[in-house]
Order: sequence, then C-alpha cells, then structure tokens
Amino acid sequence: MLITPGKLLTQINSPDDLKKLDQAQLIQLCDELRHFIIDNVSVYGGHFGASLGVVELTVALHYVFNTPTDQLVWDVGHQAYGHKILTGRRDIFHTNRSYTGISGFPKRSESEYDSFGVGHSSTSVSAALGMAAASKYLGLENKQHIAVIGDGALTGGMAFEGLNHAGVSDTNLLIILNDNCMSIDPNVGALKDYLTDITTSKTYNRLKDDVWNLLGKLSHFGKNAQDIVSKVETGIKSTLLSQSNLFESLNLRYFGPVDGHDVDHLVAVMRDLKDIKGPKILHCVTVKGKGYLPAENGNATTWHAPGTFDKISGEIYKKVHDTPQAPKYQDVFGHTLVELAIQNEKIIGITPAMPSGSSMNIMMKEMPTRAFDVGIAEQHAVTFSAGLATQGLIPFCNIYSSFMQRAYDQMIHDVCIQNLPVNFCLDRAGFAGADGPTHHGAYDIAYFRCIPNMIVAAPMNEEELRNLMFTAQLPRTERAFSIRYPRGQGVMPNWRTAFKQIEVGKGRKIKEGEGVVILTFGHIGNYAVEACEELEKQGITPAHYDMRFAKPLDEGLLHEVFSNFKKIITVEDGCIQGGIGSAVLEFMADHGYSAEVKRLGIPDEIVEHGEQIDLHRECGFDPDGIMKAVISMHVSAQAVV
Repeated sequence: MLITPGKLLTQINSPDDLKKLDQAQLIQLCDELRHFIIDNVSVYGGHFGASLGVVELTVALHYVFNTPTDQLVWDVGHQAYGHKILTGRRDIFHTNRSYTGISGFPKRSESEYDSFGVGHSSTSVSAALGMAAASKYLGLENKQHIAVIGDGALTGGMAFEGLNHAGVSDTNLLIILNDNCMSIDPNVGALKDYLTDITTSKTYNRLKDDVWNLLGKLSHFGKNAQDIVSKVETGIKSTLLSQSNLFESLNLRYFGPVDGHDVDHLVAVMRDLKDIKGPKILHCVTVKGKGYLPAENGNATTWHAPGTFDKISGEIYKKVHDTPQAPKYQDVFGHTLVELAIQNEKIIGITPAMPSGSSMNIMMKEMPTRAFDVGIAEQHAVTFSAGLATQGLIPFCNIYSSFMQRAYDQMIHDVCIQNLPVNFCLDRAGFAGADGPTHHGAYDIAYFRCIPNMIVAAPMNEEELRNLMFTAQLPRTERAFSIRYPRGQGVMPNWRTAFKQIEVGKGRKIKEGEGVVILTFGHIGNYAVEACEELEKQGITPAHYDMRFAKPLDEGLLHEVFSNFKKIITVEDGCIQGGIGSAVLEFMADHGYSAEVKRLGIPDEIVEHGEQIDLHRECGFDPDGIMKAVISMHVSAQAVV
C-alpha cells in the first residue's frame, strides 16, 4: 500500500525543489508533510511523535540553509522522517525500518543529506562542531553547520562536553535546541526544570522579542550588526541578574525561546542567524506529536513508537491471541525486580532514561524511593550504581546492551577494578530488529568477558531470568554480575515460577545426543531445541547444552563435551569474535583437546535492520541455519566413519 503525498509534497524531490516555493506555501507544505508521516507510520509503524514535533523546523531548515553543502546533524535521528521525505526518499519511505529498506535513522551511506550517522543520543553537537572546525581550517568561512538536539539528549554528558568546546571554538555553528520536555519518557533532572523556567519567564519572553525585532533589521546596519547585537545581549545579561543563562555562561549566544511550530517565524529567524558568525543556540519550543490529537493529548511515551494504528480513531492495533502468550523479557525483569525488592530492602533500581523500555517503570511506580531514572547518562548510571554498592546496597542497573557501550570505561574503572557487586541487566541483547546497527546488542558478551571480576550470564527463558536475578541479589562482596536478554517475547506463558539459586559458572544439559553437540548461550538456545526436534525426524540426534555463563565457563561441562564429541557447534546472538564460541575454542586450546568447532553468531560486519528472525536467518543461526550446520557436520562425520 503506497501512500499518496499532497499536491505540494509531490513536487519536492530535494531541498532545491523546496526553495522554489513561495514562503506563503510553507504552511500548506508542513500540513502535507505531517499527514504523509501520519499516513505512513499508521500503516507501516516506526517512530512517530518526535518527527511530527519537528515538521516546521525541518521545512524551515531546508528552506533557509543550502543543504547538503550546509551540514545538518540530527541528534538520535528518530525525529528525521520529515528530513528523509524532503531529501529524495519520499517514494521509498514506506520501506522505512523494514528488512532491506531505508534506515529509521540518518545514515551517511544512504544519502548525501545525512551528514552524520546517528542512533544514540547526545552526539550531534560534537559531530557538527567537528565539521565546523574542519570548514574553518579549510577556509570555508560561509559554510553553515547545524546540530538539532532535543532537551532529552541534552541530559547526556557528551552534549555538555560539546557545548563546552563549542563556546571557545569561534566556529560557524548553530545549535538548535528542540525543547518538548520529552525523550521517550518524560525528562527528569535539574536541566528539565531550568528549561521550563526559561520558557515560562516573562522577563525572558519580553526581552527576546526585542532581540528578534532587532535581528529583523540587521540588513540596515551592515557591518555594524555584530556590535549592535552584542550590545543588546549585554543589556539582557545585565537586566536578567536573577535569571542566569546556562548557555551564555558557556559563551554561546542564546536566542529564544521561539515557537517551533511557526514556520514563517522560524524562516525569518534562521535567515537572520545565518548572518551572525560564531557559535550560537536557538531554543525552539515544540510539542511531541504535534498535529495528531491522540498523540498530543495522549501518553507521549506510547506515541513515541506506537506500532500500526487507525489514524482516524487513534486506536493502536494489538495482536489478539487465542492462547496465552509468553511475556516480554523486559516485563519479566520489571515484575521480578519488584518481587525481589519486596523480599530484600537493599535492592535499588537504576535506568538511564529507559523506564518504560526496560520496564523499570514498574518498580518506579511501586517503590518510587528505590528506583532512579538518571536521564540519558549511561556513564553516570554505572558509577552511581558503583557508589550505591560501596554502601552495602544491591543495585540492579538496567541498560540496553548497545547503550552499555557508552559506559565501558566506568565498568572497568569504577566497578570491576574496585571489584564491586553491581548487577547489570542488559536489555535488547543481540539483534534489536528494526532499529538497526546502532541498536543491535552485538558486542556485550565479548566486551564483558575480557574484564576481570565479571560474571557474564544469559537466560534461555523467563524462569532462568528470574533465577539469575534471584542469584544476583544473594549476598556477595565482589564481582559485577551481567545478565543479558533479547528484545521481545520469551517462551513461557506460565513464567511466574518459584525462585531457585543457580550456581555461578554452571550450565545444564538440555538433551542427550550423539555425533554432534550444540552449545548455546541465552535465548537463542530455543532455536536449537526447535532444530533438534526437526532433526530427530530425520534420524539425526545431536546433543544440546545450555552454557548459561560465558564467564566463568563451566569447565566440567566442557570437559564432558570434549571427551565425548569431536563435532561441536556453538550458537550465540552476539559477535563471533570474542564471544562464547571463542571462549570454547580457548578452552579447547588451553586443555589440549582436538575437535571441529563451528561457531554460529553475528559475523564480523555491520548487519543492517530488519525483523529479528530475518537477521538471524541472514547470519545463519535461525533454526534452519542450525539444522544445516548439524547436517553438514553429521555428513562429514559419517564420511569419516
């Protein structure tokens, strides 16, 4: 089903086409662009509220600036749907986030208009500043560089590092603060309160009107414009003694706040700001989900990425099942954490801005004094957890696997070197699906396995997740404990089982067999169960072991395996280099065993987006891929006999 664009939008295949419109037509274009996004996302799914909130901002940016020569960087990028549609991807936009389709985020290899690939938060200021510094070095003084960052992303420490550098850079950089009081969940922290104070300050709003009136007359002042603006800024600073400006203190010229949905005013402001050299920030106030009432008036978290829905009624479609379904792993984590916290008053929950995505919101609702959303600040979340652990508390820090990468130094320096018993629950481990390579949790097995004082575990099902969490909260005075699990559903509809302690470093035998043995790690072991059932119909009976722990390894289990099998297959939803398969090979070499080992997992390449099963199939570790590997080994074993 192809969505038909409106009359003006049909004419826009590039920003050059956009610039051919009269400014008076931009309001209609914004309306058409907004409805095109609504029509597409309602049918095909994807991020929603964020892109609706920046429609006018997107149109104004491409109308005023000379993209792609002028470089535009979107922070995170889930708000860049309008940008993609206006830059030549309108007719293929229906493939957004689908297997082999266009990416849900800006991507350099996809379009020259995507000046920087994104997906994680708080990178835009640093990237745009690097581009601006390069242009200054190369003598391209008139080239413009724009970073669009949300107030949620601004809570990330890297954003402040970029702002701090930008203030002393003397580069041609414009930072646009898209302020909608949201990331995925409502923003938290002092910065949120500060921005609210600015947007509601009568003094600021009265004086900023004077600034805009002056900017509108810049052309009359010619070369003296800079001096005049500087004098007005100085006057504002001296007048607002009781309302200091964070951005001004970083030597960034601050303009705003302005209505981010007034496209005519945005165009006028941006044209004026082009003539002001040096680093500056434009504060735009927007509404997430603007123009679609169910999203504007409903739960903004729900409408961040609602899935498919009825665009008329606003009803979000949900699958109806005739039989009980297994829960999402994240919900098993959330409910289990509350159960454990009721039993153990030392348990504390921590998440960096993902309470709903990780289901930490369950504990935040039930025990608000014992669960912390620290904002988009993974580094802080890890070291904050380490601080809690030094005082005898039991932190459960829930971070998406791909976001955990952003706090790797803190894991080593603040947790493992000090040998602190912090528990990490890594959601979205393995392939993340439609969010693609920026969100795939491909590397945590490898990057955790190489750190001393770490336990690296993965449950094969919901019961195992509960028992690993139960084990992690039992008294211990050392070693971090990581538990990884995938996005999506588990396999046990009746998952509320009694807690049992699991011996750290001990795997389990799932199935007896002969000839070939399959060693799996985590949820992906269920594919091996499925493969074994099909193989038995063909008279092939491989053995199957669930490793449970990548570190410490179950050496007793591996001695048993290598003593009885010469054909071994390892399967993991993680990178092959350094993963569980590599751990098995290391064990084999260290103990003088000889066997044929076939490793299945994520190859040494960037795998794009798509449904998880499509990506598993592409990489050869779906049930059929496991079957083919077993059959190949079985045939070779038969040939030897």
